[in-house]
Amino acid sequence: MAISTDTLVDIEEKVYRGERLTYEDGLRLMRSNDLLALGRMADFVRRKKNGDHVYFIVNAHLNYTNICYLDCKLCAFGVKPDSPRAYALSLDEIEKKLLELKGKGFTELHIVGGVNPRLPFSYYEDMLRLAKTHLPEVHVQAFTAVELDYLARVFKMDIPTVLSRLRDAGLGSILGGGAEIFHPEVRSIIAGHKTDADRWLQIHREAHRLGLRSNASILYGTIERPEHVVDHLLRIRALQDETGGFDAFFGFAFHPENTALAREYHLEGETTGLTDLKILAVARLLLDNVPHIRAFWMMIGLKLAQVSLYFGVDDLDGTVMEEQIVHDAGAKTPQMTPKESFIRMIREAGRIPTERDTLYRILRTY
Repeated sequence: MAISTDTLVDIEEKVYRGERLTYEDGLRLMRSNDLLALGRMADFVRRKKNGDHVYFIVNAHLNYTNICYLDCKLCAFGVKPDSPRAYALSLDEIEKKLLELKGKGFTELHIVGGVNPRLPFSYYEDMLRLAKTHLPEVHVQAFTAVELDYLARVFKMDIPTVLSRLRDAGLGSILGGGAEIFHPEVRSIIAGHKTDADRWLQIHREAHRLGLRSNASILYGTIERPEHVVDHLLRIRALQDETGGFDAFFGFAFHPENTALAREYHLEGETTGLTDLKILAVARLLLDNVPHIRAFWMMIGLKLAQVSLYFGVDDLDGTVMEEQIVHDAGAKTPQMTPKESFIRMIREAGRIPTERDTLYRILRTY
């Protein structure tokens, strides 16, 4: 295999030998502008792990409330209870939405919302029970570690109890959001009042111990530097060494529109394609123990998501019906992409379109 002649040559040799990369390696990768070298290495790892399969899922989103007391500077979705945009779906309204999803081929229901102090714990249990009653074959992947942390604190329960009760009500796995950036130098500014890094990781550790799978994520494109990204990825890798409970990693590209963070720090414009691809490629190289790297097309667009298949990505996420959080932050991508579009994009890239369920069991190859 040809080795590049730039300063990444020794890292590339380590990648081809299957050696684990270090923090220093990660910094050099993040600081490199040789995007094609990064892609070549990441694609090599992707091919070794997943062959030519590229996965997608037919799923729907349910954003049950946008009321949130956290008031995160990076978010355009959450609002205070007195906002004219505030809403919290009643259980009857949720049931109506669930009935509208019946028979439409969805295999996953993705549930996430704001941290709403007005909702009782029974609301969350009843919402899950309704989902399993009306969509018994659908896997319910719900709640970020931030939401779960809030439930534990407000209702004075430990995390295992919260997770066990929700699992008994129908929870199948938990979400990977809310990780943002773990390093306190950045987190204290962009999300200082929400669940801290250690707590986020501990909640996922407890979920894995209970047999609940999860994913991991990063929010990039705000004020972070390469060292913060590498630190973040290696904390995820360390927990995966311990539990093996993460199925996939994905990135949230920061959308500055309508956010307090962008106004305060004069952050203009969305992330560049180079940054998006670099994050995904470096994640594939550093997260040697995480099976899948996912491109969240709703954040970076369908065209760049297709290109990312040459930069370590093996999953294009899902059809995503009725998403609100990303679009409130200014995303101009479609609300839903039919699976035929995924099949066409994957085939054009010379890969095998592979429809999966939440736990990466193959349902059909095309």
